[in-house]
Amino acid sequence: MNFELNQEDEQFREKIRAFLREHLPAELADRNCRGYHPLREDTRRWTKILHEHGLTGANWPKEWGGTGWSPVQQFIFEEECLLAGAPATDTAGFKMIGPVIMTFGNDAMKQEYGPRILSGDIFWGQGFSEPNAGSDLGSLRTKAIRDGDEYVINGQKIWTSFVETADMIFVLAKTDPEARQRGISMILVDKEAPGITIRPIYDIGESHSLNEVFFEDVRVPTTNLVGEEGKGWSYAKFLLENERAFSAEWPRNNAHLARLRNFLSLEQDDGSRLIDHPGFARRLAELDTDLVALRWLTLRALYEKAEGKSRMPIGSLLKIRGSELLQKIGELQVEALGSHANYVYPDPLGHDEVKDQWPPGPSFAPGIMADYFYRRATTIYGGANEVQRTIIARSFLEL
Repeated sequence: MNFELNQEDEQFREKIRAFLREHLPAELADRNCRGYHPLREDTRRWTKILHEHGLTGANWPKEWGGTGWSPVQQFIFEEECLLAGAPATDTAGFKMIGPVIMTFGNDAMKQEYGPRILSGDIFWGQGFSEPNAGSDLGSLRTKAIRDGDEYVINGQKIWTSFVETADMIFVLAKTDPEARQRGISMILVDKEAPGITIRPIYDIGESHSLNEVFFEDVRVPTTNLVGEEGKGWSYAKFLLENERAFSAEWPRNNAHLARLRNFLSLEQDDGSRLIDHPGFARRLAELDTDLVALRWLTLRALYEKAEGKSRMPIGSLLKIRGSELLQKIGELQVEALGSHANYVYPDPLGHDEVKDQWPPGPSFAPGIMADYFYRRATTIYGGANEVQRTIIARSFLEL
């Protein structure tokens, strides 16, 4: 299997770079390059810019309204966007619930939500994890009991990312409380439906992207059921395989390592450079080697998925390698900051005046600690890495 980029691929890369230079607003790029959470209005703005030029749905086929790009073109596009500092489009929409709806939903559901995801007019929260059902998702307790033409949902979800600014939540709930996986269904819920309460969870980096969500007699039309009742577990596995592959985060790892290399190369007050220090140089070389390996593994996964040839749990493999590498890069970034890693650089949240509160330090320092703290969760979200290793072991034993 040949993964080398040909001349056509490189021409595509130049086309994407030219587009980014012309259309990516500088203020969006600055925030994203620093590692702060993207603002929803930034994500919406960027998605609409992409949509105006027919570039949303990089991973969607043309029959869904996407670009129909090859695996390599998707790879190049995401790589260049992250390097340029572009905000991510709505991951929950484009890479999680979108493919589920377009694969398993009925025609009315596809027509309702597909175009709105592509245009950036609807954003999603993921209602999966619960206080006692995280990696063991089959133990969830949220119930959806049918009452005529409606489901009545009661329960609690936790670690629900960005739901405070979402429009809809895709929820896993028990439509058959006596069954385990076979009793789980996937239902689309309007975030503003009566009976929903959202409580913020502030992380150690003093930012807010996670939430608890409580459902108390929330009524949802039965037409919001995705696919068939009781098939939610199968749809969730399909969705999580996409999420785990995304969690490899090759583009983000690539961008973070490039940023690390840049500020290791800067002269310090005494004229020295950290990149010339044997300890930093050795660890940077190790990270570089790991990144190259991740790159080829990601390309292999994309090709095998496109050709329907993969027999390995490639999502789990990518998730482990990518998430652990992202944490290692973050650790070296923090070490390179030295004493400046002790400072808190408040998230500007789109307000430049907050930058006046930043303590003195290197220009690249703001955002690094916030991102470092957040990325401690990469080995947990999408399914803890310990669980992924079990999935891999079982797969190879069966093979």
